[in-house]
Amino acid sequence: MSLNTYGHLFRVTTWGESHGPALGATIDGCPPGVPVSEADLQVWLDRRKPGQSRYTTQRREADAVEILSGTFEGVTTGTPIQLMIRNTDQRSKDYSEIAEKFRPGHADITYWQKYGIRDYRGGGRSSARETAARVAAGGVARAALKALVPGVEITGYMVGMGEKEIDRARFDWDEIGNNPFWTPDATAAEDWAAYLDGLRKSGSSVGATIEVTIRGCPPGLGAPVYGKLDTDLAAAMMSINAVKGVEIGEGMAAGRLTGEANADEITMGNDGPRYASNHAGGILGGISTGQDIVVRFAVKPTSSILTPRKTITKSGAATEIVTKGRHDPCVGIRAVPVAEAMAAAVILDHYLLDRGQTGGLRGPIG
Repeated sequence: MSLNTYGHLFRVTTWGESHGPALGATIDGCPPGVPVSEADLQVWLDRRKPGQSRYTTQRREADAVEILSGTFEGVTTGTPIQLMIRNTDQRSKDYSEIAEKFRPGHADITYWQKYGIRDYRGGGRSSARETAARVAAGGVARAALKALVPGVEITGYMVGMGEKEIDRARFDWDEIGNNPFWTPDATAAEDWAAYLDGLRKSGSSVGATIEVTIRGCPPGLGAPVYGKLDTDLAAAMMSINAVKGVEIGEGMAAGRLTGEANADEITMGNDGPRYASNHAGGILGGISTGQDIVVRFAVKPTSSILTPRKTITKSGAATEIVTKGRHDPCVGIRAVPVAEAMAAAVILDHYLLDRGQTGGLRGPIG
């Protein structure tokens, strides 16, 4: 299976399966001299790992990351970094019923049609378990950004669950880490808890909308025409399991605006250009403006539900299936730290690309 690598200069290859002995990532292109340790990476993995609340899968994984290469005396050496996370709580027997059946909404049928073989134990490479490797790699990217561009802050949060949305008038950055949904609206978190409890107990699931804001990103990252920053951010988010739509800034809503409403007017401030609004989401012509970069994406409902669904077997026979096992009633919850990791990798990659192309040269204003 090819195409398991993303990035241009900061390149990440993930490997491993949901029910194999381990999974991980190989990172090439990380600059030397970046302070990083297993503890630095574990902080981010602990935010993603399963079994932390009743709203996520009860699979119990420590998600303990091991750095096998690429560091010496606490800093990166510039050589490939190998990260490994051992699987410790697989229950492959939970998936024995689907060895011959295709689960509706899953990649079972497309993997079989493309490769003629699939690992039915939890979905193999199509499982969200693969994202643990991304979060570990994202931790390395964050460490590099902290050393190279210390003002960058990357924060993900849920802004919607099903048809329920946050009230942006109650948006509180400090609230995001205080509830199991990573939402900036404490009132919404209480409402969502009761709502998701009902779905969880019934064996159903629901989709979600996630937003990632990148603050402190310098202007000038990204390049025309096929190297746009928003192109790579959108691709990074779309590559996450269950994501079905991505937008930057105003996104799809921009199609309902007039030119007057959409234009982010510019004035000159004491410290450079100032924008009256941010409909562009911090990116113009594929290049960062210095404003907050805002990325939003939709995650479909978890397809593993207890309601019987019609399907077929590999022989084409009609049948029904109930997906048993341990599954997230709202996979969007654990998508938040994954999205942050992907954003960190893209921003670092584009910082390195810009440094290589322009050396940090900027056109003067004022």
